[in-house]
Amino acid sequence: MEPTPGVLQGRRIVLGVSGGIAAYKAIEVCRRLVDLGAHVVPVLTEAAHNMVGPTTFTALASEPVKTSLWRDADPIPHTTMGQGADAIVVCPATARIISDLRTGRSGDLLSATLVATAAPVVVCPAMHTEMWEHPAVEDNIEVLRRRGVVIVPPEEGRLAGGDIGKGRLADPATVVEAVVGLFTPGPLAGRRVLVTAGGTREPIDPVRYIGNRSSGRQGHAVAAIAAALGAEVTLVTTSSLPPPDRVDLVEVETAAEMHDAVTAVAADADVIVMSAAVADFRPASSADQKIKKSGGPPVVDLEPTVDILAALGRVKSPGQVLVGFAAETENLVDNARDKLVRKGADLLVANDVSAPGVGFAHETNAVTIFGSDGSVRDVPLTDKTAIARAVLDEAMARLPDSESADQ
Repeated sequence: MEPTPGVLQGRRIVLGVSGGIAAYKAIEVCRRLVDLGAHVVPVLTEAAHNMVGPTTFTALASEPVKTSLWRDADPIPHTTMGQGADAIVVCPATARIISDLRTGRSGDLLSATLVATAAPVVVCPAMHTEMWEHPAVEDNIEVLRRRGVVIVPPEEGRLAGGDIGKGRLADPATVVEAVVGLFTPGPLAGRRVLVTAGGTREPIDPVRYIGNRSSGRQGHAVAAIAAALGAEVTLVTTSSLPPPDRVDLVEVETAAEMHDAVTAVAADADVIVMSAAVADFRPASSADQKIKKSGGPPVVDLEPTVDILAALGRVKSPGQVLVGFAAETENLVDNARDKLVRKGADLLVANDVSAPGVGFAHETNAVTIFGSDGSVRDVPLTDKTAIARAVLDEAMARLPDSESADQ
């Protein structure tokens, strides 16, 4: 959906361009921001001059290009821009500028402006796959996310040098959408979303448990997207992943703890996304001390855990949208449709976890979303953020009085 013309009228946007090959795409970002009414102040690093010409940005933006802390009529250009900005967008953001922002290093005009602002910051990484996947870069990105920086993730595609991989700058329309989202209510504004994530752990003794392979990545992605769409989000998780920005985090371990945490807030939720892999069985009793192997193989008697999804389905209030997940290895369609009906869900998101790149411990997923109205939507292999958006789009379409439901 194209942003409404004039939606950024009067907004002062500092557009930082660092020295990545994708800097040419920032020209289109600049044009789009200006077309939407923004007052765009372009700041190019010295390295960016090797990729794009400052004359182009000066012609398209609202002010001439700024580059230096020292060669400016303003004696403190970084402070002036930082204090006056409604938002700062770094597009593309190289590994170097990401590191500078994380550490607070202010070695040039752009990095100094980023440190000298209280305005929201949008960072659009672009770099080669090996750089994007380097632990230092991954750690820097996670730190920035926790601080509230909006990260527009890179896409997979053709990179400099001709190879294919993750690290390509997001499409200019996606970048502009993230900026517009800073100033407009999201489609889930005023809504409450409850998300569960991770695999529960049912203790056998103090050091052993019955569990599963779920990492929690998909549930955390759902929570992050829901928050970005304006929702008030509660995330009940067993995962040790860093929590997304702007969510109410509830950490649990067992199915019983998850049931209690979910039950406490479910009645007030507009959308409930049960993406956690909840254990179906637990030990009937747990040893107080570590079981020693000298005693021979222990006998572990199992009992069913509470079926949280089915319990929610029985008490679901009118207008509430309940989403379940099903990890399958065979008969996906039949099993998913059966579970959808038995649990009383509105949507059932099923995936074949035996397929390459799908499900547990992967950054990617591929799902089929079944609706209680008979609808079926296939989402081919993609990153879990895109899967999260697809799931939430289907949920939003079923909310009462939603624009999607009226179309």
